[in-house]
Amino acid sequence: MRYMEFEPGSIFTRARNLCLSQAEVMEKLSHGSPAFFVQKGGQFAALWDNHHNDGNQAALLAQPAGVQEALISMDPDIFYRPPYFGPSGWIGVRLDRVNDWDFIEDLVGKAYQFVEAKKRRIRSS
Repeated sequence: MRYMEFEPGSIFTRARNLCLSQAEVMEKLSHGSPAFFVQKGGQFAALWDNHHNDGNQAALLAQPAGVQEALISMDPDIFYRPPYFGPSGWIGVRLDRVNDWDFIEDLVGKAYQFVEAKKRRIRSS
């Protein structure tokens, strides 16, 4: 179920479609923004449009340890440490500054895989 509609062809529609292209994904509203969850698992992505008036049009993506720092040092204009999620290693991606959507698609896939694998380990313990 979609709780927020975005203009067709917008950066948010594009990012949403990348999230929903992962296997067995649920979308639901979380803190006023679209959030994406591994079925029977945890959240791996969120879309923020000027969240708390921060000026960012962003996707927030779960990432393994070390990735956040590497991406921010690679391009701090696009990548940032988002509030609330940042201390857990999530990366913020300023979608309005992205040129390489293939790279973003890869990051979304890695976020999904990271959370899905983590939930699988917890279930098998």
